[in-house]
Amino acid sequence: MKNNPIVPYILIMAFGIGLIFFMSLQGAGNQKDIAAEAEGGGEKTEATDDGSAVVQSCIGCHGGDLTGGMGPNLHGLPEDRIVDVLTNGIEGTPMTAGMKNEAEAKAIAEYIATLE
Repeated sequence: MKNNPIVPYILIMAFGIGLIFFMSLQGAGNQKDIAAEAEGGGEKTEATDDGSAVVQSCIGCHGGDLTGGMGPNLHGLPEDRIVDVLTNGIEGTPMTAGMKNEAEAKAIAEYIATLE
């Protein structure tokens, strides 16, 4: 009896269709969470007690541990400098004025000051 070369492709297709079905069910079950996230613009920007959730928008340029990437290392910067940059920006850079409000900027600065 010869092996049919199309059988693996049919199995992969069936697995893919099943996976799509189950992922759709997962998405349908999470639609309230997805809608709530979309209302907030898809990015957490509210001030938190320690600023760690707000810093999530910084890691794209400053690296996952904020020690630098496209942007500079943020460790060791004075808190007032961080607040100034987040509220007033730096001309000619992606750090535009008004990126964060005063409360968010202070929370971020306080959180970054705790990092080593």
